[in-house]
Amino acid sequence: MIILGIDPGVARIGWAVISVNHGTITAKAYGCITTEKTESLPNRLLLAYSAITILVSKYHPDSMSVEELFFSNNAKTAINVGQARGIVLLAAAQAKIPVISYTPPAVKRAITGSGSADKKQVARMVVATLRLKKAPKLDDTSDALAIAMTHAYSYKMKSLI
Repeated sequence: MIILGIDPGVARIGWAVISVNHGTITAKAYGCITTEKTESLPNRLLLAYSAITILVSKYHPDSMSVEELFFSNNAKTAINVGQARGIVLLAAAQAKIPVISYTPPAVKRAITGSGSADKKQVARMVVATLRLKKAPKLDDTSDALAIAMTHAYSYKMKSLI
């Protein structure tokens, strides 16, 4: 199974492609889509949408796991992240890829055992579990790997039930 994990945002969208084969999870590719603040919001969303569709075409994921918008003190930020999440869902729907959403505490709990873990703890567990040589440069990328891994764990558990 190939899973595309997405940590949505407007300035940065973390993405990760993992494969699950006989219980072994392997990172195939990961990175971060960035957009410039000087661009208009519609253009930033278009750039992100185009990048996501390229990832879908290149890796042919069986499913997509996307972080759920959980909480924000800033309504404008929450709306913008919601719009970015919308373009991710649109790309998945157009490619007929099932989407599963996970809240940040659910991801933290799946990866570290604690729903209140900090980003450094999540990144350390991602590196250790996937046997990466070093942590990804950006938290958004580590988060995307963690989101994809959460679905891999959840998918395996659901298949056992």
